[in-house]
Amino acid sequence: MSQPSAFQMPKPVLAIEGLTVSFDGFKAVDDLNLYIDRNEVRVVIGPNGAGKTTVLDLICGKTKATAGSIQFESRELTKMREFDIVRAGVGRKFQNPSIYENLTVFENLEMSYPKGRKVFGALFFKRTAEVIARVEQIAAEIMLTDNLYLQADLLSHGQKQWLEIGMLLMQDPALLMLDEPVAGMSVNERMQTAELLKRISKGRSVLVIEHDMEFVKSIAHKVTVLHQGKVLAEGSMEAVQSNPKVIEVYLGH
Repeated sequence: MSQPSAFQMPKPVLAIEGLTVSFDGFKAVDDLNLYIDRNEVRVVIGPNGAGKTTVLDLICGKTKATAGSIQFESRELTKMREFDIVRAGVGRKFQNPSIYENLTVFENLEMSYPKGRKVFGALFFKRTAEVIARVEQIAAEIMLTDNLYLQADLLSHGQKQWLEIGMLLMQDPALLMLDEPVAGMSVNERMQTAELLKRISKGRSVLVIEHDMEFVKSIAHKVTVLHQGKVLAEGSMEAVQSNPKVIEVYLGH
């Protein structure tokens, strides 16, 4: 009987296999396979209409798959409801920041504390030392310590994006998904966001959709190129950039 190898590959955090979704006969995602490892920053790129955002919708349960499997930490997400997927450890940030603009940075982060999100948790929620410590820790991580008591609508566009990332980090997701996190940011904010993503990927996996190639180059461990709902190419940024198929359908435009 063969012994298990001491060098067995660790299981991916996210294993997508044969994933397909059709809208009125159009396959937005077509028999997709995608594997994301622990502590990995994976960036998905591709032309408009390639199926990038639809993949995030499928992972978080916003859209239901026509066929295929999405295994997260060995749990089948295609059978789960959206809020159960969040509780299982999947956090998602959409393109436009959804923060509470009339609340302070502190209050936005506090509201995202896991115990405050459920109905009974919200009714009996107390601002304990544990909550305050967690808010202060996340505020430092997202570079907003000096703005903790500032109303959120007074933040810059980039700071609002960081605040929303912080609201997700309050829940300590094992997989964090970000849709175009640096759109509309200044050059300086983009550089700071790259450093932020490098920090928060220690201990969790991050899946990013992005068009800014310089930003992608600065953060990606691995790049997946989607085209017409399928994987066109995968590998390092250098390998992807020099791939003739990728140049033809995406980078050449």
